[in-house]
Amino acid sequence: MKFFIDTADVNEIREAASWGLVDGVTTNPSLIAKTGRPYAEVLREICDIVDGPISAEVVATEAAAMLEEGEKLAKIHRNIVVKCPLIIEGLKATRAFAKRGIRVNVTLIFTPLQALAAAKCGASYLSPFIGRLDDIGQDGFQIVEQMIQILSNYDYPAEVLVASVRNLTHLMRAAEIGADVATVPFAVLKQILHHPLTDMGLERFLADWRKTNQKI
Repeated sequence: MKFFIDTADVNEIREAASWGLVDGVTTNPSLIAKTGRPYAEVLREICDIVDGPISAEVVATEAAAMLEEGEKLAKIHRNIVVKCPLIIEGLKATRAFAKRGIRVNVTLIFTPLQALAAAKCGASYLSPFIGRLDDIGQDGFQIVEQMIQILSNYDYPAEVLVASVRNLTHLMRAAEIGADVATVPFAVLKQILHHPLTDMGLERFLADWRKTNQKI
């Protein structure tokens, strides 16, 4: 499973990329707004850090305007993936982008049939929002499993990108059921690497080594 980092904070991206775990980045208008910097400037810097898919979202809600915005975003760097919401106008734009060879991440997906519709329109990535489904008492991973099954029945190239990941349990379940990608906040990505027994084991090894008074 590929790991994308879900942030527009270039310091977080640079740090996580140095660990060798980051395959791509997802952003959205809310994350960009938190940086207080121009949208295009942030995206260019992210593209310089990570050589992988970088999702950048349109803010228009009509297909023609989405296409205009998406074309501008795609010109920033070859790795830009345009994010469109799962609405009718978003699907119109997705289909048009696909015909132009521009990859699209269709976001705000909450049902398997929404995912199928986006795949039929040529989406490269399908983003179900797991945490938000949890918030209303639905099992988001049942929906992800159904999405994976539906896509396996047909010859769509879309990848399932599990989004709104809030904890390690979400990440583990995404991996267990075979999601193609999980996009993860920096804090959750860090948690993968930590366990108290790992820390204790290393401390003991180093304490025993110091007793030998040797150097490697």
